[in-house]
Amino acid sequence: MAPRVHIDQWTGVGTMTEQEFSHLDGDGRLQMVDVSTKATTHRVARASCLVVGDAEHEVAGAPTDHLVSARLAGVRAAKRTAELIPLCHPIFVSSVHVDVDVEPRGYRVFAEVVTDAPTGVEMEALTACSFAALTLIATLGEDDPTARMMDLALLSKSGGASGDWGRDVAVD
Repeated sequence: MAPRVHIDQWTGVGTMTEQEFSHLDGDGRLQMVDVSTKATTHRVARASCLVVGDAEHEVAGAPTDHLVSARLAGVRAAKRTAELIPLCHPIFVSSVHVDVDVEPRGYRVFAEVVTDAPTGVEMEALTACSFAALTLIATLGEDDPTARMMDLALLSKSGGASGDWGRDVAVD
């Protein structure tokens, strides 16, 4: 177990606690989690983020090229998550769906990733959102150098031994 500092919110006093991290071995060294004994289950993860800037961007009619490019980048990144993030397992991704919605503040990116595997696809959903957002920032950067990604978050996950999980997220 690795030591962890907990700061009490009321007193501000810090105390050391023991917490087990699945990606640390008994000596505190990084390790890839062994999923060989885990059951293969149907798993779904959803994530979102927001791309904002100072300039206003109008989109009318059919999706513009930069929205299509962002969606494709998100799909491609989800499929390559194990190459991008150390200790992620390479898994067969059954489905990746990325949406980009135009909002008054900018663009809301949503991703959903599905698999049947012994490990989840949370990182794949987060990776899909972040690379779609980065692609939007790259395409908008010349017109709006203030463009930035905000509020990258896992919204929900299902499947596996830990069961279903979700959060309430206020969308502005």
